[in-house]
Amino acid sequence: MRYTKFLNILLLRGQPQKHIRAFTLVELLAVVAIAGTLAAIAVPLYNGYMDEARNATAMADIRTMEGRLVTFQAENGRPPNTLAEAGLPAQLDPWGNPYEYLRIGGLDPKDIDGQMRKDRFIKPLNTDFDLYSMGKDGDSLAPLTAKPSWDDIVRASNGAFVGLATDY
Repeated sequence: MRYTKFLNILLLRGQPQKHIRAFTLVELLAVVAIAGTLAAIAVPLYNGYMDEARNATAMADIRTMEGRLVTFQAENGRPPNTLAEAGLPAQLDPWGNPYEYLRIGGLDPKDIDGQMRKDRFIKPLNTDFDLYSMGKDGDSLAPLTAKPSWDDIVRASNGAFVGLATDY
């Protein structure tokens, strides 16, 4: 019976009402409101950070693939027809979509005119090849001014620029 007093205190047995300590409903609601406010601030910041990290990963992937494609072009005198021909297996961007590639160099522009990526002046972004990620929404159109293309990670000016389409 030596634990009787401890159990009485722990289980509040035999204690008068004035000795019972507890949180009031107002105090609990205040804590929940504070936690909700902090979460409302933190979640968008975290999502923005994750978007920037995914964009940076896609840019690095495009630069790496670009190096392999340029090496292939130097060795063979032409850009590869597909990424697989250059020794690049089907690689997925950070959003789970395959990277898009289009050979331009050495082909008749009339044959691929509707497929080439274009800037705001409706001029092709590249003269050798197009390489890009369709971005967060997984959707894209040839002109960068189209809303589905705003979040694309593109290679432009024959590799002088790799980044978000809205920044080009």
